[in-house]
Amino acid sequence: MVQTLRVTQENRTEIRFEQVCAKYKAVCVPCNPLLYAWQQNRRLDLSRVSFPIYSHDSHPVYLAGFFGKLVLGESVGMSQLLLEAKAMRLLYYLKTEDGRDSELSKRWLTHFLARFPSMQAGLALQRVHLVHFTSLSRQMEFEATSETVVPLFYWAYALLILFAVVSCYRLDCVRNKMWVAAFGVVCVVLAVVSSFGLMLFIRVPFVIIVANSPFLILGVGVDDMFLMVSAWQKTRLRDSVRERMALVYSKVAVSITITTLTNILAFYTGVMSSFRSVQYFCIYTGTSLLFCYLYNVTCFGAVMALDGKREGLCLNWLKKPDPRYSSFRKSCCLPFGSTPDEEGMDVHPMNLFFRDYFGPFVTNPWSKLFVVLTYIVYLTSSIYGCFQVQEGLDSRNLASDDSYIIPYFNVEEDYFSDYGPRVMVIVTEPVDYWREDVRQKLGQCMIDFEKNDYVNKNLSEFWLPTYVSHLKNSSLDPNDKDTFMDNVSAFLGTVPFFTYDVNISSSKEIVCSRGFVQTMGVSTSTSKKLMLLQLREIAAACAVPLMVYNHAFIYFDQYAAIIENTVRNVMVASSVMLLVSLLLIPHPVCSLWVTFAITSVIVGVVGFMAFWSVNLDSISMINLVICIGFSFDFSAHISYAFVSSSETLVDRKSVEALYLLGYPVLQSAISTIIGVCVLFAAKAYIFRTFAKIMFLVMFFGAVHGLIFIPVFLTFFGKCL
Repeated sequence: MVQTLRVTQENRTEIRFEQVCAKYKAVCVPCNPLLYAWQQNRRLDLSRVSFPIYSHDSHPVYLAGFFGKLVLGESVGMSQLLLEAKAMRLLYYLKTEDGRDSELSKRWLTHFLARFPSMQAGLALQRVHLVHFTSLSRQMEFEATSETVVPLFYWAYALLILFAVVSCYRLDCVRNKMWVAAFGVVCVVLAVVSSFGLMLFIRVPFVIIVANSPFLILGVGVDDMFLMVSAWQKTRLRDSVRERMALVYSKVAVSITITTLTNILAFYTGVMSSFRSVQYFCIYTGTSLLFCYLYNVTCFGAVMALDGKREGLCLNWLKKPDPRYSSFRKSCCLPFGSTPDEEGMDVHPMNLFFRDYFGPFVTNPWSKLFVVLTYIVYLTSSIYGCFQVQEGLDSRNLASDDSYIIPYFNVEEDYFSDYGPRVMVIVTEPVDYWREDVRQKLGQCMIDFEKNDYVNKNLSEFWLPTYVSHLKNSSLDPNDKDTFMDNVSAFLGTVPFFTYDVNISSSKEIVCSRGFVQTMGVSTSTSKKLMLLQLREIAAACAVPLMVYNHAFIYFDQYAAIIENTVRNVMVASSVMLLVSLLLIPHPVCSLWVTFAITSVIVGVVGFMAFWSVNLDSISMINLVICIGFSFDFSAHISYAFVSSSETLVDRKSVEALYLLGYPVLQSAISTIIGVCVLFAAKAYIFRTFAKIMFLVMFFGAVHGLIFIPVFLTFFGKCL
């Protein structure tokens, strides 16, 4: 059915499989060597087939990777009889040599993917499980995954508006800020649209991980809005709008500037990552935070000023109400029938809760003991988890849960994991193959590869020893340059197995050549990383210029690079945070507590990633960078309020810090969790993982800011 599939183009011409298939001697390359041999000779004795090497018409045929879940029998040379196989792989090779061939192949593949479900249904297979995968599948499925979260953005937007309205709502119609809060969320959306529009305009690629950014920005962007609203509510109604706005900006402008600057710097340090996807995510998100800041200090500030004028007009109306609306005044505007105090501040009940209940509770001696013990358990568990976390991003986790590539990868892991990728060993430069010492060096390098624990020494192939044996059997001298070079083409003609392994230039020089080694036992991320690093070390140590390559190495490289990149990014971002805090926060003790909080939260997030089955990969690396910025926000506010307090007793300093900033910190954490919590409903692992780690970041950050740091400051605050 695959070979008969045709694509009808707009000009009525057809693309047939025979047009796009890769050919050898004018025949499409067989999809399975044993199946092809049986099709050519139906009397072939399948009971004498050996594995992994099968000798057919005196030519070795490699069957590794074509059959899985094997039952093997007696030995046949270096192989064993193949008694049973529960899985068979069919590989259809297409032409991609030039642009025209590549375009036709792509169209045929796209049509194949669209038709495959109906083709599979038409087969009505009962006992055979059929899975499929193409060279386009990974990219197409990854791109489709980002589209699945678009409806969730609307839910996040609605939930965040609801939270902002509820948290800023007042029964007092004068000081009620629910419409201001709703517009604050609108400002965040405008910031996301502006920043994404700018990035796309300057052609910064939009990769799948960037689809997480709007949810994060939606949650984080309202933090400054909550601080500005909180500062406004601490102003007096009788003051002019100009005076009240000046007081608000004098209290929060520096604070939100510092936290925004640290968050942006934390993201922009992610540009140093070796992973392009991480770079693009950090660029998009850092720019979005910058636009959030600009919209908050300008657009949102203007809305607050307009609402301040509304407060003044509303207050004047309440003082001199129209007799016709007196009942409306009592029942709607002021349910308790009292006019707002023009001189006093509007203290939110949550601020009073932190001052009168929560603060005294956590500073109680028995509570302090419990907090210290809890922190010891937290830190111990986190450190243990850090040594249990797994590395690497599984390719199937980048697709939607209902993607057809997931069953394919599952089958590949279950049935074909005994043998890993077949690795090319490439001689990258012209060498004197006719010289015996050069051949000995190459032979030794191949022996070194075969000695590796991840290589099957019986399945290596290299054209040079076979060619030398051919020359000697023909009574020719392989050490003579002219003899060696003049007979290469004839040898490749008689042994077509090596045709594509030797690249001969028009001047009859071997520009490069290759051999193959077969890897095995590389089913885990750790084994893949070790195999890759060890094979590269062997190639680098060879006296002849070599490189090893397989198309899967682009995915294996992440296993080798993830820890190095994570450590480097975290160290650089932490250093930047410390430097910024030392420069912009006037008390060095604050910088020390900021550094402590950042380190503690990072350890906690990494440790609990293991308990929540989250791997250390490019996605979690992004979140660790985010972790640094948010840990700074929570800890900097609380510790600075502590050291700036005029109270003499350390317990009262902590209570005052919680009274002033406990509720805004809690709002910030909840708003961010709301912004990303909808991603738990996403159909893709990549978005659920982002939500998990962001939950850990915000939860641990808030716990440090509201519990651990206020308590620890009471122990060490006496030395300030």
